Amino acid sequence: MRLIVGLGNPGARYADTRHNIGAQVVEAAAARWSVTLRRTGEARAGIGHLGSTAVVLAVPLSWMNESGPVVTSLLQQHSLTCSDLVVVHDDLDLGLGRLRIKMKGGAGGHNGLRSIMAELGTDEFLRVKLGVGRPPAGVDAADYVLAEFLAEERETVAALCDRAIEALECLLMEGPNAAMNKFHVREPEDNAEV
Repeated sequence: MRLIVGLGNPGARYADTRHNIGAQVVEAAAARWSVTLRRTGEARAGIGHLGSTAVVLAVPLSWMNESGPVVTSLLQQHSLTCSDLVVVHDDLDLGLGRLRIKMKGGAGGHNGLRSIMAELGTDEFLRVKLGVGRPPAGVDAADYVLAEFLAEERETVAALCDRAIEALECLLMEGPNAAMNKFHVREPEDNAEV
């Protein structure tokens, strides 16, 4: 069994913001995989199957920087370990529309990851990182991630969400290495990250 957690902030005010793209992906995966998310403690969660793999999908109802205790509670509730955990989250260091799967690593300034790592005492869990791009010059990073995507970005974001669900399906069915090989596509040099 795997626990897939989509990070975000609670409430309608934040639902369509850059910081909530992880939660959006998990909610869309739940719809695609016919998993009903219900309130369970401090999360909306549900259990389903993808092929023969059992999966718990969850969206914390806490603030992003308090995600750690919720994730720990979900792992304990389902008798899972950190190696069963997949966290889906936004990433400022990836260009808009880019996707990366990582086995472990630092928080990279992401308060949700920082909270989870502090609570679990390890960085050894899978992450599906969703690129939201860097803020324009003069725009604070916190303000940027708490803002909604621009109209001209929505098509790219919709495609990213679809690719993220496909990446999760590959990760669950074929394993992380296969998912990384399939979904880490190099971009042309003119689009390369600086």
